Amino acid sequence: MDDPVDNKPPTLWQMLHSVIAAAFGVQSGKNRARDFTHGKPSHFVILGIVFTAVFALSLFGIVKLVLLLAGV
Repeated sequence: MDDPVDNKPPTLWQMLHSVIAAAFGVQSGKNRARDFTHGKPSHFVILGIVFTAVFALSLFGIVKLVLLLAGV
């Protein structure tokens, strides 16, 4: 299923998993090999930007919520 020998491009979920794993520095060699051989760089760049924006907005929202609950 996740074999890097397959000649098909990675699915959206596989690319999203790769972007999240790479963001936290835990990408496996097998997935990295699949991404570099069959993935399109533009897809990973777009997903990386979207992931970063969602992550930053989530942190911002959590901080705002904690400050609101703390009465600041």
